[in-house]
Amino acid sequence: MGKDKIRRFNENLTFKCLVQPAFEEVFGKDHPMKGRWHEEFFGNNNPIVLELGCGRGEYTVALAERNPDKNFIGVDIKGARMWRGAKTVTEKGIPNAGFLRTRIEFIASMFAEGEVSEIWITFPDPQMPKQRAKHRLTGPLFLARYAKILQQGGWINLKTDSQFLHEFTKDVIAQNELPVEVANNDIYGTGFADEVLSVKTAYESKFLAQGMPITYLRFGLGDKREFVWVAPEE
Repeated sequence: MGKDKIRRFNENLTFKCLVQPAFEEVFGKDHPMKGRWHEEFFGNNNPIVLELGCGRGEYTVALAERNPDKNFIGVDIKGARMWRGAKTVTEKGIPNAGFLRTRIEFIASMFAEGEVSEIWITFPDPQMPKQRAKHRLTGPLFLARYAKILQQGGWINLKTDSQFLHEFTKDVIAQNELPVEVANNDIYGTGFADEVLSVKTAYESKFLAQGMPITYLRFGLGDKREFVWVAPEE
């Protein structure tokens, strides 16, 4: 491990805005913070919004700065990347932003039913091979996890450069008859990108420089708790 990465991991331990549960605290059990984020972490009852796979936390920070009446938590397992977002929040004293270092598979161990009002998923790994469909963050297994924590009527936002993941997610939405508010396959080319959607992660800037269109989906889960996806025939 490089010296810079070690320095970041050590500095992460000093950030009050960063929660890093141990594996044994979330595997097969509920973490003490579950159901207590409003009271113990933010000190208010404002809606909680998650950014899953937040990377450096650009979206978490930008959304928090633009929406002081909401609370934002970036979730990722890679602490060296998350360091950037946590350091920015600490230096700027942003009171409504925090970070959680854990695997997204354990998200229901960290949040109670209805504790989350909205979810953002920004530029995740599309997991293209069919045998890895279960690992896609908009696949049935993950949607079932989100259903355990997302309040009734809450939205899921997917922003990605992957046309494959965009179409896959549309297919999952259709097969499960989920409500959709927005489905756009080129937010900049169509002029759809507003102030929030125009926030660019480091990955997005690279994709745009390569001329790749950026897609966006905003959908809900209805009252479903279980989800299906049947792969199309070759």
